Amino acid sequence: MRAVILSLTIAIPLFAEGPADEAAIRETVKKYVDARERSDARAVEALFTSDADQLVSSGEWRKGRPEVVRGTLASSQSATGKRTINVESIRFIVPGVALADGRYEIAGQAGGDSRKMWTTLLLKRDPDGWRIAAIRNMLPASPAR
Repeated sequence: MRAVILSLTIAIPLFAEGPADEAAIRETVKKYVDARERSDARAVEALFTSDADQLVSSGEWRKGRPEVVRGTLASSQSATGKRTINVESIRFIVPGVALADGRYEIAGQAGGDSRKMWTTLLLKRDPDGWRIAAIRNMLPASPAR
């Protein structure tokens, strides 16, 4: 019994998330936005898990990393403008899995309009760091009356 307790005591800190993980998640999201802006397919691909998916505000559901990368780059080319994601909250679901919610904006689109959305990213920690497993982008709806 002591061996089990000792092994759990040693293992728990390996899975404890804290400020360093939050910073790493924010950096992963920043790298994603930067890679999109540069249209860097390799950099985008490196940020996603192999089974990643992305549900975008138009209703398109991209399944699998190759489709996510293709769709992401195509979307960046067709909807030009400066993209930003401001992560407002990070919640650790279980060790090594986190939800990051943030405001997603595409400013300076054709006509000078900005597109303001909300995004939720599901991230998973692997031996190389945090990777994006899923993205859900949403357009705010008008309040129901």
